[in-house]
Amino acid sequence: MVSPPAPVKKVLVPITAGTEPVEACVPIDVLRRAGADVTVAAADGGDADDGLLVVEVMYGVKIVADTTVADCADASYDLVALPGGVPGAANLGGCAALESIVRRQALRGGLYAAICAAPPLALGRWGLLNGVKATAHPAFVEGFPAEVTAVDATVVVDGKVVTGSGPAPAMEFALALVEQLYGKDKVDQIAKPMLVRYEPGYTFKEHNPIQWQCSGTPKVLIPLANGSEEMEAITIVDALRRANADVVVASAEDGVEVVGRYGMRIVADVLLDAAAADQQFDLIVVPGGMPGAEKLVALLKKQAAANKPYGAIGAATAQVLEPHGLLKGKKATACASMAAGLLADGGCECEEDSRVVVDGNVITSRSTGTAMEFAVAAVEKLMGREAAREVAEGLLFV
Repeated sequence: MVSPPAPVKKVLVPITAGTEPVEACVPIDVLRRAGADVTVAAADGGDADDGLLVVEVMYGVKIVADTTVADCADASYDLVALPGGVPGAANLGGCAALESIVRRQALRGGLYAAICAAPPLALGRWGLLNGVKATAHPAFVEGFPAEVTAVDATVVVDGKVVTGSGPAPAMEFALALVEQLYGKDKVDQIAKPMLVRYEPGYTFKEHNPIQWQCSGTPKVLIPLANGSEEMEAITIVDALRRANADVVVASAEDGVEVVGRYGMRIVADVLLDAAAADQQFDLIVVPGGMPGAEKLVALLKKQAAANKPYGAIGAATAQVLEPHGLLKGKKATACASMAAGLLADGGCECEEDSRVVVDGNVITSRSTGTAMEFAVAAVEKLMGREAAREVAEGLLFV
């Protein structure tokens, strides 16, 4: 007799003005990869924009919430996970409706979690970490009440409470949540193709080194389409805007709303047509899942002809750059499923074991698990090693 399917795990991730985008996106993405039904809820109601519930989080990233926290008051969840950010964590801590939901979760012995500033500024503020070992961003650890045992760690699991320290550990935090909901086998199943590694720090392999040229503030284009890898895009936007680069997120769809591969809805800054017509860019980055649309390919070819930097991550290396001769004579890397194709087609020399490769003006990376390394490497090439280190420190990536 066939057993009935296991119930789908339900997860609530609240977001608000000032939420750290990586700390929201990574858990949402990873938990959905695991099969969870993740509800993204606006804690402050969000802004109605053409019928969309838009929340502007940190670094100008605009996320479309599924609903409001107030409308989730009567629902039951297997996990409630709070992202951090400034002032996002404090805003969540001041949300009475969210506090009520998490208190009910704790009283019934359910799983709840927070990362970065949210453990002290939300869970700690509500007394829901009393008697618990927990971690947080180093800048906010002193905000824990005396009843909390602060631990110097990237992720801490104590009973039904999971806490994390910041943006770079968001992947480890998300996988810890997957393990609590589904077990270690599911973690291994997800982490392996994403090329997740837990050690902090970044490196990249460079060939034919040149100085990337830009006058003043670097202007970067990140095109998005439905099905783009949202974790890759948001991680890159986050890191580059931390470095004060002028990042333009452009939609290749008919409107500015883009639905990522794992269901995150992002509001782009402009349409790709408008970006292509009005602006020149010091760097163009193509995330995985982005189709090789005619307008995008024309932009990339123009960028290459001008000897200006461009790059791709994951599948986009093989699906967008290589078919259009944009890797000819270059060394590059791509996701494992695409690397063999790069080698077979002879368009470039594929370095299958390298996580991030820079060859002259071209930067490539392998998978979502290498997105932060890719982003910080791009900062270094555009703005110098000191700027990259400052960004890495802010991400807790060193």
